[in-house]
Amino acid sequence: MEHHVGIPHLREVIVFLVAAGVMVPLFHRMRVSPVLGYLVVGGVIGPFGLGLLAADFPLLHWVVIDDLAGVQALAELGVIFLLFVIGLELSLERLWAMRRLVFGLGSAQILITGTIIGVIAWEFGNSIPASIVLGACLALSSTAIVMQLLMQRRRLGTPLGRSSFSILLMQDLAVVPILFVVGVLGAQVGGARMEGNLGADLALALGKAALTIGGIYAVGRLVLRPALRIAAQTRSPEMFMAAILLTVIGISAITGAAGLSMALGAFLAGLLIAETEFRHEVEVDIEPFKGLMLGLFFMSVGMGIDWRVIVEAPFWILASVVGLFALKSVVTAGLCVAFGLGRATAIEAGLLLGQGGEFAFIVVGLAMSLGLIPPDVGQFMLIVAGLTMLVTPLVAHAAERLAARMAGAEGGSEHALASMAEVEGHVVLAGFGRVGRTLVETLQAEAIPFVAIDADPNGVAAARKEGLPVYFGDASRLDLLGRAHIAEASAVVLTMDDPKAAEAIARAIREAWPMIPIYARARDRAHAHRLIEAGATVAVPEAFEASLQLAGRVLEGFGIGEEVVRRRLDQQRGLEEIT
Repeated sequence: MEHHVGIPHLREVIVFLVAAGVMVPLFHRMRVSPVLGYLVVGGVIGPFGLGLLAADFPLLHWVVIDDLAGVQALAELGVIFLLFVIGLELSLERLWAMRRLVFGLGSAQILITGTIIGVIAWEFGNSIPASIVLGACLALSSTAIVMQLLMQRRRLGTPLGRSSFSILLMQDLAVVPILFVVGVLGAQVGGARMEGNLGADLALALGKAALTIGGIYAVGRLVLRPALRIAAQTRSPEMFMAAILLTVIGISAITGAAGLSMALGAFLAGLLIAETEFRHEVEVDIEPFKGLMLGLFFMSVGMGIDWRVIVEAPFWILASVVGLFALKSVVTAGLCVAFGLGRATAIEAGLLLGQGGEFAFIVVGLAMSLGLIPPDVGQFMLIVAGLTMLVTPLVAHAAERLAARMAGAEGGSEHALASMAEVEGHVVLAGFGRVGRTLVETLQAEAIPFVAIDADPNGVAAARKEGLPVYFGDASRLDLLGRAHIAEASAVVLTMDDPKAAEAIARAIREAWPMIPIYARARDRAHAHRLIEAGATVAVPEAFEASLQLAGRVLEGFGIGEEVVRRRLDQQRGLEEIT
């Protein structure tokens, strides 16, 4: 008897990779957002796109993905990785500094927007429980899309990025009580006996969530850093990546088992790693996984849009999409102004957050299964949420241009500074051994900011204990240097021990950033000449400098004056320094 072992969802994976590898670069060449590209491709290859023609054209079956449940389950990993990367961008101190925006602005946006949408839904004949559910879920925006757009445009650290992220973070935290309320309302509608009251049950759920989050954070602070240090000491990229994936998925699984959002667990994992010296290395390593998983998520959203319903009720669909954007944009922009943001930034934030979110699919789907929302109403709202997500990149582009025009007319500089990096004018040190540490002491004495990268986890750990901005990673990787904002740096210093690695990274930096000064430590004169040929601005042979100091001591021993010795050494340095 033959047994055929197949790979689950193999055809779907192949179709996705083809779409990601062919269609998305095509959209990129057309200067269309990759997010929009994934959404459009998902709609085309989904059951409501080419799937409608598959019955008449059997060959189309090979390029159609009709297993939405399986794809959406896998696509949730995309949101998990996105929230993890967001956590990496923060720290607990920075999050606490944003508490006014998170708990003030974010809470106000959810309550006001949700109340207005709920009242409108009730006016259109929906029941009170259905109106509460629709108001709560449609008040939330798409964390995946908005954060992807902000990171692509390097605007996460700007006033727009901070305010938008604060609102989105509060929305993610609100998913827990919203799901709980949906469950309680569903049980009441179904006639189940409920013990206690809604307020007490909700308080109990929030207390459980707080204990879970606090426990994860406390244990993570004690365990995570030593565990990652052990993985890094193996010098095995596979071991280090396995440790990171285990951290992300493990903490997400814990929060999921506790009834919280798995995305919230991933965010906690990111926060924990952000407080360690491994954050930049992890950001670079996790980037390809996050991009692919997010692409799968966006495609799954596009697949869920039933174009036939749009054709059946085009006016109400269009009116609902425009109305949702208008309502959420006005409320969010008004609140942003009330919290001290400029008008241009407030309007851009409002338009950027005007769409429905990915959690609307989860909440509405749960509400339909519990009988809170009729199937036709649920499908209608899912299509509206999906279409708002589909047009978000276009709206965001228009909002950016509008905000830039408004800022220019008002003579403001807030939007002009939006593309500036959070760190600039600093020195990037590739390597933090004995030479790098000596250089850092000089930089600190002159109050010159710096960021150092080194592959020795023990040395990095020791530097971190001293409060120095030293991070673990391979300093020869351009993408990791990019995370250290090398494009905004005033200089790069190469102090690594490996001569060939130093030459390779000098050449790569010179090609990628032609104008940045590169100062390099060389083993000897021959190595110094090779570094100059590779692109270094200045190369200093370490053996030569030690010889000069020794020669100076010898001359002083012969009774030669200090001033004469200094002049002789300076002359030799001038002759020997290779530039």
